[in-house]
Amino acid sequence: MTHAHHAGLHDAPYLPIEDHGIIGDLHTVALVGAEGTIDWCCLPRFDAPSVFASLLDAERGGFFSVRVPEVERTKQMYLPDSNVLLTRFLAEDAVAELYDFMVPDHPACTAGGTRQIVRQLRVVRGSATVDVVCRPAFDYARAPHEVALVEGVGAVFTSPAGRLVLRSSVPLRTDGDAALTTVELSAGQALSLTAQWDGEPRPVDGPEVDRLLDETLRYWDGWLRQSRYQGRYREAVERSALALKLLVHQPTGALIAAPTTSLPESPGGSRNWDYRYTWVRDAAFTLYALMRLGFTEEAAGFVDWLHDRCVEAPPDTGLQVLYGIDGRAALPETELTHLAGYRGARPVRIGNAASLQLQLDIHGELMDSVYLYNKYGEPISYELWEALSRQLEWLEKHWEEPDDGIWETRGGRRRFTYSALMTWVAFERAMRIARHRGMPAPVERWRDAAAAAYRYVQDSCYSHELGAYVQYADSDVLDASLLVMPLVKFVGPADPRFLSTVRRLEEQLVSDSLVHRYQADGADGFTDREGTFNLCSFWYVEALARAGRVGEARYIFEKMTTHANHLGLYAEEIGPAGEALGNFPQAFTHLALISAATNLDRALTTRRSPVMRHCRR
Repeated sequence: MTHAHHAGLHDAPYLPIEDHGIIGDLHTVALVGAEGTIDWCCLPRFDAPSVFASLLDAERGGFFSVRVPEVERTKQMYLPDSNVLLTRFLAEDAVAELYDFMVPDHPACTAGGTRQIVRQLRVVRGSATVDVVCRPAFDYARAPHEVALVEGVGAVFTSPAGRLVLRSSVPLRTDGDAALTTVELSAGQALSLTAQWDGEPRPVDGPEVDRLLDETLRYWDGWLRQSRYQGRYREAVERSALALKLLVHQPTGALIAAPTTSLPESPGGSRNWDYRYTWVRDAAFTLYALMRLGFTEEAAGFVDWLHDRCVEAPPDTGLQVLYGIDGRAALPETELTHLAGYRGARPVRIGNAASLQLQLDIHGELMDSVYLYNKYGEPISYELWEALSRQLEWLEKHWEEPDDGIWETRGGRRRFTYSALMTWVAFERAMRIARHRGMPAPVERWRDAAAAAYRYVQDSCYSHELGAYVQYADSDVLDASLLVMPLVKFVGPADPRFLSTVRRLEEQLVSDSLVHRYQADGADGFTDREGTFNLCSFWYVEALARAGRVGEARYIFEKMTTHANHLGLYAEEIGPAGEALGNFPQAFTHLALISAATNLDRALTTRRSPVMRHCRR
């Protein structure tokens, strides 16, 4: 990984999406490029305006780089069992190592209440010239700022949108609205920096950074020790868990879909969305994935967040598709026309109009996760049960209406099969909770609603001509979301209709073992193509494992792991040349990996089958 990057202040091409790692403090994250540049960070929390956004505009976006220009290559890794990122600069006569982390918001971390990025560069061998440039761009590069040097401390950037304090163990100078320095370091010497939101200007030194690093490493190691997973794919599963934990907003328990906005789903295209919010669907699946591994505290935090959304929802409306991390419902979608977009992909959007869509399936994912939490976590409260019952009452009246579907298409509402399938899940899981806990419930009505949804899927959404369940009634469009049928116990994994559906999907939507979510033929409201959908590829693995095609499932899972980036992280999609597309990293992909790994592991333990028997596709 060698990159020519800001020869001047910032005149270089954009790093590929996959050439990034993330660090975070459970309030926000920063994306760190493979050559030491932070090119995306929103402060003080995930959905706040960006302070560094050169990922979306190399000229205007703002960045914070620590680089050793004269190196042949760089390598990145996470320190074991942690979210502390190490970037190594390798040259023939010198090696330097850059430690990047944020201090988690946890009582065990003394600086846990501060939103700060900590960066320390240590020279391991030889001597190295180090270039530091910090040029924030507040409020998505809309708010101008001033920079002032503070002797013995560093620099303070002040704007109407907030203040950033850059503390440095070496003196800085200014150039326009940037603070920078170039230093020569020899083996054993280090440069320490922290960039703190609204911080106090005070000196920083090596011992302080060493202490913060030790506390941070201890925190992550202790957190990961709760994981119960002991299977074959431990490295991938634990990295996915660590990534998911970085996407949980500690104060509210909300889990965001991804920490970025407007990274394109097709190169240079317009499928660019803001994912820094909480989708009920994604978060419900994530609750399931984290509980599978034994992370019950996160599950409890999210159930509390859900409880508040259900209680707040007006009695005559269903839950929204997505919310702000603080539970706010209004997320108006606007375009930032002053930003160039990642590699020219425009528009750059903030906010998300999908919050106004009707997606009936979310009630199924919600009830499934609450059922699992009630069974394996803590018994749910009466108040939450009453709020959920009101949601189901609303769903009873509205489930037969056309909606916008799981994929949030913008080509008009239809009666999507997946929405009806999840309606069945919603009522079926509700009846299980009522039975298990003896909760008061209109069980007869729920049974009727579940039966009606079940029959609708079987009678109207299965095409005998095609031999497959289709995307919506009377269509001939295939949809990879229906791979979840055995996962939610709607059909058995060897059900003839389901196996036939899998065969049709393999013919039309599977390409080199990767899965497209549906045929993108323009009917979804967009003309540009998209990549294969990582979530669907992992659902495919799980469906194959459950259907007894264990050897193929293993082959495809292990092939999918080669599509992770060098740090084990995934964006939403994979492009034709194996590049990452869409927002990064994406929670949905990582939770689907955890689920697929867990089920594949179980299948491999109980049944051995040859790997390559059916892998001609």
